[in-house]
Amino acid sequence: MDISLLAQDAASFQTPFLAVFAVDIATGEDAEAHPVLLTTSDALTDAASRVLATGEFKAALGETLVLHAPAGIRADRLLIVGLGRAKSLTPAQARKGAGSALRAAKPRGIREMAVAFPEDRSLSDESIDELPCQATMRAIAEGLALADPDYDTYKSDRKDKAVRAVTVLARSTERSTRAEMEEGLREGVVIAGAQNFARSLVNEPGNILTPTELAKRTAAMCAEVGLQCEVHSTKKLEELKMGAFLAVAQGSEQPPALITMTYEPATKPAADAPILGLVGKGITFDTGGISIKPADGMEKMKYDMAGAAAMIGAMRAIAELKPAIRVIGVVCSAENMPDGRAYKPGDVVTAMSGKTIEIINTDAEGRLVLADGLHYAKTLGCTHLINAATLTGACVVALGILNAGLFSNDDSEAARFQDAMRRAGEQFWRLPCTDDYREQIKSKIADIMNTGGVRWGGAISAAMFLKEFVGDTPWIHLDIAGCAWEDEAKAWIAKGPTGIAVRSIVEWATGPR
Repeated sequence: MDISLLAQDAASFQTPFLAVFAVDIATGEDAEAHPVLLTTSDALTDAASRVLATGEFKAALGETLVLHAPAGIRADRLLIVGLGRAKSLTPAQARKGAGSALRAAKPRGIREMAVAFPEDRSLSDESIDELPCQATMRAIAEGLALADPDYDTYKSDRKDKAVRAVTVLARSTERSTRAEMEEGLREGVVIAGAQNFARSLVNEPGNILTPTELAKRTAAMCAEVGLQCEVHSTKKLEELKMGAFLAVAQGSEQPPALITMTYEPATKPAADAPILGLVGKGITFDTGGISIKPADGMEKMKYDMAGAAAMIGAMRAIAELKPAIRVIGVVCSAENMPDGRAYKPGDVVTAMSGKTIEIINTDAEGRLVLADGLHYAKTLGCTHLINAATLTGACVVALGILNAGLFSNDDSEAARFQDAMRRAGEQFWRLPCTDDYREQIKSKIADIMNTGGVRWGGAISAAMFLKEFVGDTPWIHLDIAGCAWEDEAKAWIAKGPTGIAVRSIVEWATGPR
């Protein structure tokens, strides 16, 4: 999909489908909705005035209403898109609104459309805080691109419903220049493209996206955007003494893949400059191993590599945005299968770090591959670490499907990530990861156990396990199990993989440090 920027009045632009945003300026929870268009165009306001006066349209987030042959404007159809309450308007709401506009266009067979950039100056100063124009433009580009995919890849009667071109109509103001808007658009297209790439990987079935295939697709992406890439398998894991990673992989006929991606900035950083390490769990299918999962819902376990996909997507965006910092991505990919050679509860394995691990549950495999991945990233020189994984059902129990889990051993690094996630418009909730929880993972016959042995605090005990392998290195752990897959379509995004964490990781990596 081509997304372009044009400085033109929206009412005078000829298009089959023109989207304009609206907000509810009513005050108080019980107040009747009062929708207002975010435009200074009298022609657009007049075209929508009658239907807005009826109360039929409330301007709720994602709500849409189509007007055919609207009087006084050149568009064939006018789509009004709600962004919710004016008082809470942020670029994140604009992202969802843009996605809702595109999702409304697709089933109507629209191939080209336009979106009027939201003009908050159309409201009084008391109604709304000023929207940052560059961030809002980026959010709109992201929302449009993220709304486009439909994950019906393998349907034999699949129909192409893609919107091929979107023109964002925006005029420069005293608060923004065209250059700022163009940069916001460029950033949004890059980041959403990376997130969609991650989503496409997560959507693939396990019989197609094996660890070897994941490595091939990652290497092809790296070649495309200029990243260095190395791929290794069993022999290298044995040389590195990655006993935890190998234990998970040994039950499958599919060989594991250790994937390393390296971004080098154009200007060589100072010798003491930070090196960021992005580590992803890449279990391309998870049966649970000997501790096998229930059959109900097991087909969804193809998404157990969503953490790896997030890191691969983030590395793609980093390569295109070109920050002045070195970044290394590490993906540990394997299948977790219950073969006769599979590792068993009660086994003791030795991680690359030399730490011994008693296996309590073979379905706690993600933390094992990450243990070796995190230590390996440190040996590559990484000074700051972040990992992402669909790690625990316990995190879903704790936080539901609206927030992903955030853990850290460093308050300043956690705060830096929280600032990044707010800019990215994603939701993570920090949970404790303090040493008083370490008792839960102590083993009587090894250094640690791979589960806490009790039902409560499972997300925390998993984080505590990973913490054993990072030492004093500032580290962030993202448990994305509840947010990596949408079971129901929303107004702004299709059912299926979400690409959660890509935007936040990119913001964390490219933002202030």
